[in-house]
Amino acid sequence: MHRFISRRLAPACVAVAALTLAGAATGQPAPSAAAGKIKVGFMLPYTGTYAALGTAIENGFRMYVQEQGGRLGGREVEYFKVDDESDPAKAPENANKLVKRDQVDVVVGTVHSGVQMGIVKVAKESNTLLIIPNAGADEATGPLCGPNIFRSSFSNWQPGYAMGQVVAERGMKRVVTLTWKYAAGEQSVRGFKEAFEAKGGKIVKELSLPFPNVEFQAQITEIASLKPDAVFVFFAGGGAVKFVKDWAAAGLKDKIPLYASGFLTDGTLEAQGAAAQGLETTLHYADGLQNPRDKQFRLNYAKAYKLQPDVYAVQGYDAAQMLAAGASAVKGDMSRKADVYKAIAAARIDSPRGTFTLSRAHNPVQDFYLRKVEGRENKVSGIAVKALADPARGCRL
Repeated sequence: MHRFISRRLAPACVAVAALTLAGAATGQPAPSAAAGKIKVGFMLPYTGTYAALGTAIENGFRMYVQEQGGRLGGREVEYFKVDDESDPAKAPENANKLVKRDQVDVVVGTVHSGVQMGIVKVAKESNTLLIIPNAGADEATGPLCGPNIFRSSFSNWQPGYAMGQVVAERGMKRVVTLTWKYAAGEQSVRGFKEAFEAKGGKIVKELSLPFPNVEFQAQITEIASLKPDAVFVFFAGGGAVKFVKDWAAAGLKDKIPLYASGFLTDGTLEAQGAAAQGLETTLHYADGLQNPRDKQFRLNYAKAYKLQPDVYAVQGYDAAQMLAAGASAVKGDMSRKADVYKAIAAARIDSPRGTFTLSRAHNPVQDFYLRKVEGRENKVSGIAVKALADPARGCRL
């Protein structure tokens, strides 16, 4: 990744040197290499549990920009990158590297909900445009919502709520939940619980373990002893791979139905192998959607990156579409912040997931699909909830 970036930047460095020499020869100041460009700051995980997710988001974003000839709103795009390390304690400092040091027009980040809170704080203080390409922290489009804060992904509440509806409608009455003890997992479980209990279900035990702990044996043993009708979990990335394998190894795969928000099996199926077959999840994206936009997106992504895209790539792609809506409205003049925000808020995004709009809190109003693992795909098997909007509790926009 870093070697690739270095090769891309090398010509720019030569150009800057040439301009500097030209300025010295004429006595005129050399123009900035960044003049007239829209500065995009990626604050994403490039190492650790979520590294593959961060890369997919960046890939999707860059691909959309490349499809527009490398320009948004008539201006070239320049990229800056910071590894957020999935460390909430470093979030404000890292976000300020992009906002204050690099003076980006937009921050695109991040994956980890705990880190997201630090980025939201910096964005609100500086009135910097923030597009969240994954982290579902309910607060970002809830109590901490703002005119400059947008999401191209989901709220943690949404996929959990959608699966709660599905499990209840299947007649399950007693469910155990399990997640990492951090915002994303707890809020996903809360969404599931809200929908499930509203239809008469009961959560018999809420289990958790610290993030990013992947020693699941104690929790799996306790679940086996409780003998629930079903289990709902929230895990992602490397932890999701380990959990699914441990669950199957414990002999529970065919004994207790396992349900989850889609991150359990998105971007992880190759590593999970046979252990994941038949698992059902809910998410705002799925394999086999068959709409023209998705077909073209998948073809282009596979050509560009020699990989099949996942939900993270879609969210990055749509983050770029949202930025394009704002930039186009002001003909690239990103200093017109209020007009940029207004245009993004009103945008209708032609996404590979299906067209979506934004709620008053700037969270996607979107369909949530029921998916089933078949081979190396999360095949769509139906729509769990149509046009699901996050309740945006506490938002005062």
